[in-house]
Amino acid sequence: MSALDFQSLGLSEQQWSRIKELANSLSPEQALWLSGYFAGMDYRLREAGSSGQLPSGKSIGKGADGEVAARPISILFGSETGNSRELASALASGLRVEGCDISLQAMGDYKPRELKSEHDVLIVTSTHGEGDPPATALDFFEFLESKKAPELPHLRYSVLALGDSTYEQFCEAGKRLDRRLEQLGAERLVNRVDCDVDYEDTAADWIRTVTERLKESNDRAQLGDGAADDISSLNPASAAIFDQSNPFEASVIDNFVLTGRGSSKETRHVELSVEGSGLGFEPGDALGIYARNDPRLVEKILESLEMAADAEIVIDGEPRRLDVALSESFELTSGTTRFINKWAELTEAEELDALRGKEQASERAAFLERNHIIDIVSRFPAKGINPNEFIAGLRQMRPRLYSIASSSAFAPDEVHLTVATVRYPLNGEERSGIATGHIADFCETEAMLPVYIQPNPRFRLAADDTPILMVGAGTGVAPFRAFMQEREVRGTSGRSWLVFGERNFHTDFLYQTEWQQWLRDRRLNQMDVAFSRDQSAKAYVQHRLAERSRDVLAWLEEGATLYVCGGRNLAPAIHATLTQILKQEGGHSDVSAAEYLGAMQSDSRYQIDVY
Repeated sequence: MSALDFQSLGLSEQQWSRIKELANSLSPEQALWLSGYFAGMDYRLREAGSSGQLPSGKSIGKGADGEVAARPISILFGSETGNSRELASALASGLRVEGCDISLQAMGDYKPRELKSEHDVLIVTSTHGEGDPPATALDFFEFLESKKAPELPHLRYSVLALGDSTYEQFCEAGKRLDRRLEQLGAERLVNRVDCDVDYEDTAADWIRTVTERLKESNDRAQLGDGAADDISSLNPASAAIFDQSNPFEASVIDNFVLTGRGSSKETRHVELSVEGSGLGFEPGDALGIYARNDPRLVEKILESLEMAADAEIVIDGEPRRLDVALSESFELTSGTTRFINKWAELTEAEELDALRGKEQASERAAFLERNHIIDIVSRFPAKGINPNEFIAGLRQMRPRLYSIASSSAFAPDEVHLTVATVRYPLNGEERSGIATGHIADFCETEAMLPVYIQPNPRFRLAADDTPILMVGAGTGVAPFRAFMQEREVRGTSGRSWLVFGERNFHTDFLYQTEWQQWLRDRRLNQMDVAFSRDQSAKAYVQHRLAERSRDVLAWLEEGATLYVCGGRNLAPAIHATLTQILKQEGGHSDVSAAEYLGAMQSDSRYQIDVY
């Protein structure tokens, strides 16, 4: 369709751009479903006719000219793993169907000065680390909490905060926004809701409450009953065959250790078959995996609690065997504040009771760091409790996200992962991470793993002719392998530069032969490596960038897109190094260097994916 065609339909360039972006991300099954979804919307609006009445009895408000009007609502999200984005998208989809004029934006893309012109703002945000906002939302928070923020007496708002109760600053990012908006004079549409990692039911309640409040107070568009009954009813993408709520059972094709003999780490390469799933993904996306608890741990907990494996419990109205539920549905390693409180009630143990309350936050955190759930139930036994009392203190099993290390164009019907196995001693025993331990110890060839695709639109491969500078530490090299495979299939002309870091050259050079082959083929134009433990002075990827500072600036000046992927400490180290390079080689001040990097981020030329 030409520009004239879409404009003749009344679509703006921004709307057309969003439609194209959505269309390119859909599987055939999703596209088919979505066509029916919009056809249904068309029918509903046509049936409303001049009366403004929808077939279901719902009404749409009218403007002075008789055209259908809807109250404008802005939905903003700050997301690290994609959960906030999914919930915000679900809310937006449902409210649009109900006749609301919705603007959905990431906080990083939103101009916060526009808040003074808003009427209703709904915010969904996660918390990163110890109370910090997501990296992509830092500018929004900085503005709102500064003296530049305007008074907002005409604004109504509500905040859905996502977090993890194992952290002391639980949902602090959402709390900060809630407090600040109140200070600026805004009115709460609905009180803030704080969600733990098992957020689905709590989030659905917030969505339902927000929708009902809008129905009561919206004098331009009356919303109908029954909206937001659950998250899936609001989200058209949930009708896809396989997604987070309905994962695909992928079979393991291969699973082997990448690191060499004598390495201080165990990093694995895992290949999964997704043939027949219809799952589509782009380089930069992640794979969500629902792992299982170690069966030996399940057995030890049942033995400690003196509970039968075949005891029946009910989850979401469905009967389940206790051992199966403990294996698949609940996290059984690290304890939480909720578990401490519950177990203190059941056991009446004075030591546990002394850990309860906000005043004991630091002592409780130290205790939970030293003790897993098995340690707590073994040390403080509770006799005669029923299984439902025990699981009431547990949190639901959450999926783990891993950057996809392959291109679907290069390896159709497959997803490759680069997984660092987490193992550590605790209380005289070797412990493992839930997902990485499951993958390493129980996922041999033909084993099955429930998976889904988690899109990552903020980490996207640049245009074919654009130079790319990829900085990866450890398993952070995974998406760059996908980038190079994609560029190989496309036969692109854009230059590529990899800066890779790990511990030791001889044991930890992940995918070494592949990088060297791409170098020989001139698909990879430059590679620098940093192996931190091969010499007395530690060397990291930021040091390699500093050593090549003149080349780094030249690439950036030529329009290269810079990618950073690795552990959370990597991003600030790289940012500081880039700032120094701009000052040293480009003559920038601290202020102009910050503006330079900020402009790169705004133009999607500086993309970060940390975990």
